Amino acid sequence: MADDIVDLLSDLAARRPPNPGQGDRVVAGLAGRGIQESRTPAMHEREAARHGLQCTYLLIDFDRLGLVDEQIGAVIAAARHCGFHGLNVTHPFKQVVSGHLDALAPEAEAIGAVNTVIFQRDRTVGHNTDNWGFAESFRAGMQGAALGRVFQLGAGGAGAAVAHALLDLGAGELVIVDVDPEKAEALARRMSRRFDATVSAVRSAESALADVNGIVNTTPIGMAKYPGVPFNVDRLDPLQWVAEIIYFPPETELLRQARARGCRTLAGTGMAIYQAVRAFELFTGRVADPKAMASHFESAA
Repeated sequence: MADDIVDLLSDLAARRPPNPGQGDRVVAGLAGRGIQESRTPAMHEREAARHGLQCTYLLIDFDRLGLVDEQIGAVIAAARHCGFHGLNVTHPFKQVVSGHLDALAPEAEAIGAVNTVIFQRDRTVGHNTDNWGFAESFRAGMQGAALGRVFQLGAGGAGAAVAHALLDLGAGELVIVDVDPEKAEALARRMSRRFDATVSAVRSAESALADVNGIVNTTPIGMAKYPGVPFNVDRLDPLQWVAEIIYFPPETELLRQARARGCRTLAGTGMAIYQAVRAFELFTGRVADPKAMASHFESAA
């Protein structure tokens, strides 16, 4: 089966042959489920072209390719064998992928999740650019937003990065809920050990909505593949802000309904752009321009 995955990735890369005379070639990709609407390939390939590089960025969609979750390790190994510079990983692999890597960068180890894997000569190293990506997006789009008490839905890989970012941004209290209560409790314990803030886990979203300044959805509910809202939005107060990390679609049903109730909102597009800025730098060694990356993102719509 490992050989089959090598053949699969080799075939995907071969469909995008290099263009002689157009600079060094970088090969990367995104591994996850339900990712066909991702604009990440356009961001990386167009930013690479701006730097005089060729970039082939492939979507390794486990749904489309008929792969099972347990094959993520084989996909990592096959990508390295095929000469990829690295991979981004997304739902549902951000936490499990670390078990298939040789080392973790400090931020990935602290967060407990990986969204970018770099293939070095003698090892594979996991990084987390989601943390910085969300923080930069929040600074740019939610200036002055109160962070006294924040409610977060989701304790998966993206949730771990966002929790870390919110506490880095100065959240005084963070309340986390997840469909897996043990996962929420584990994340709360890990963040409590790292930050001088109150971090707790609750069993019910509705019970935590009162008396919070803002709400962040880090679950996949709202994605094109998982439509809907993650909680009863009738409980929202117009003075609360609501943030998403989902960017396809760019306006989720949660954001639409929150805005209709007068809430200040933050779309997931900013996090998608900023995390790609850092990932591009890891893949290529070149400094990406956030404004250019935002333009690539919009033009890929």
